[in-house]
Amino acid sequence: MVVGLVSALAGGPLAPRSAMAQGPGTEDGQWTYLGGDAWHTRYTPADEITAENFNDLEVVWEWSATSFGPSTARATPTYVNGKMITVAGDRRHVVALDPSNGDLIWSFREPSTFRHDYSMRKGYGKGIAYAEIDGRDVIFITSPAFFLHALDADTGEPIGNWGRPVPIDGFEPSGTVDLVEDLISDWGPWLAMDRPYDAGQGIPIEIGYVTASSPPIVVNDTVVVGNSAEQGYLQTRVENVPGDILGYDTRTGDFKWKFHVVPRPGEVGHETWENDAWQWIGDVSSWAPMSADPELGLVYIVTNGATIDYYGGHHPGDNLFSTTIIALNAETGERAWHYQMVHHDIWNYDTPTAPVLMDVTVDGREVKGLFQATKQSFLYAINRETGEPIWPIEERPVPASNVPGEKLSLTQPFPTRPAPYDLQGRTEDHLIDYTPEIKEMARQVALENNLFNGLFDPPTTIDDPAGPAWNCPGGAGGTNITGPAVGDPVNGIIFTSSQSNCFRLQIMPAVDSPLDALEQSGTTHSNYAAVSTTVRGSIEQFTIDGLPIWKGPVGRITAIDVNTGEHLWAVPYADASEAEQERIRNHPLVQGLDGVEINRGRGGNTAMVVTPTLLIAGGLSADNTPMLYAYDKRTGERVGGIEIPGVTRYGMSSWVHNGHQYIIVQLANGLAAVAMPSAAPAAGGH
Repeated sequence: MVVGLVSALAGGPLAPRSAMAQGPGTEDGQWTYLGGDAWHTRYTPADEITAENFNDLEVVWEWSATSFGPSTARATPTYVNGKMITVAGDRRHVVALDPSNGDLIWSFREPSTFRHDYSMRKGYGKGIAYAEIDGRDVIFITSPAFFLHALDADTGEPIGNWGRPVPIDGFEPSGTVDLVEDLISDWGPWLAMDRPYDAGQGIPIEIGYVTASSPPIVVNDTVVVGNSAEQGYLQTRVENVPGDILGYDTRTGDFKWKFHVVPRPGEVGHETWENDAWQWIGDVSSWAPMSADPELGLVYIVTNGATIDYYGGHHPGDNLFSTTIIALNAETGERAWHYQMVHHDIWNYDTPTAPVLMDVTVDGREVKGLFQATKQSFLYAINRETGEPIWPIEERPVPASNVPGEKLSLTQPFPTRPAPYDLQGRTEDHLIDYTPEIKEMARQVALENNLFNGLFDPPTTIDDPAGPAWNCPGGAGGTNITGPAVGDPVNGIIFTSSQSNCFRLQIMPAVDSPLDALEQSGTTHSNYAAVSTTVRGSIEQFTIDGLPIWKGPVGRITAIDVNTGEHLWAVPYADASEAEQERIRNHPLVQGLDGVEINRGRGGNTAMVVTPTLLIAGGLSADNTPMLYAYDKRTGERVGGIEIPGVTRYGMSSWVHNGHQYIIVQLANGLAAVAMPSAAPAAGGH
């Protein structure tokens, strides 16, 4: 079922805007950035695969990552000059594969360290960065232990005369930078310890912890490095290291600059920290991937909140640059502009995916756009040159907290266009309305169970008689890691993957929280911390004798024309199970009614890639078969579907090798290559 109105595009062909509409990275059928191009659109100009031949596609080879340990289910392979390169396993091995058959060409493994063993996000590598440097193909990778490596793309060997020696057994004399050393070199808590730096330990755990869960990005002559910290919903203590952004010279590995994400005295945003928390608080990390506009010389970074989710009494103020889009000059690290999407973010509304960059035409004027999908199901539309919103974003009042010590922002930013692409909070407008009588029955269920809630309702304490606060979409709702938004830069359309999820937020004294038993950084307990990531219970469990009370789809793909800000269509990314569809179809209340939503889809996000004629996305059939579906970009109609070996995980990539277009699907235990039968190794496709 297609939800919403189809625009005038449905009445005719998509009209290309410009032959130069895409950022660099996919020329000649390649895929040289994590998101395909520097703009992170996940758009390929490859056009061998069409609606007419999609059902002829086959899985032409599979690659198992089991020999590299537990699989990296969150990675997108890069294709460059005849090699497919990605990361695998908790060790974050870098592997180069033959694109025609999946055979291993080379692999690289970082030596063992205590820092790696302690890392909390080992399997979250997502991929690699690439650059052509003076005629040589170079791969850059950040590791769980927070080292930056530069490797020869042909051999996997560390680059000579690059970086600086690491005094740990097993490391090569060149090809590596110890990122921790640069991160903390001017940081007060480290300087106060007044002791020699130990590369084997990295940051002393009592003051902080850092890792990397996304690759760096190369912007002209700079390798830009983000980072990740402990999951905020598991923290109980207030100290951590800020996730400052680092820049390095691509040719030498020399340190170039650092951007402080928690501003220090005299820096822009310092006044948004209303006590001394800036001295010892951390996170505000850039754990999502980055995008860039090499022509403008800007890199675009999105961040998460400050240390500890669900309570922020220890860091009053709006807290720049938390949950913010930051545009930096890639050469100097200087801030070009920023836009904070959530003030004093305690809701785990951190930003999980890279900004998508596209040039659009708005009211007759050309705009270099940046479009950020979020957990809140807002698509923030920003001019990427100036940082100004493309359409108005209003500061609207939001509820205050009754938790002792908590001081929330009085307002939050609400984009006026595009409209939210999934349910925000739960209101009467979200209830099924097949008939007035059915809507009233649904309303009574919601009222009796206290289900209505707002996007920024604050968490409650464990002794609050109201119980845990519903938080919708919540920390796993809307858009999340495994379903990054993708774009058609030729026609100016964004495709988002989202789910209508809800968390239940409840806090308690941090010293009593069961989370405090976990090994973590810091020494000083917060006044409050989470009882758990989310308190048990689903908002979908409340029904009218088995009939869901909320409108779907519960997991959807939405197409948004970002020239106009209008939604084009929305469809379930997967089919609801046969049992669920039968339960709704046969429910006595809906017999004889038109417009009943039988296929509400399934929760979760999906991986997607865009071609000149299709949107391609993972999904599930009603009988639970993992599928790869093709959609008409104009209408949302499924125009093809093939069975694949498993449910898709992180983002897809698509590129051309030896004249054949491939779609690479990340599975739980490896990769599957989908292509026309003539590309299969047995058919001589290689």
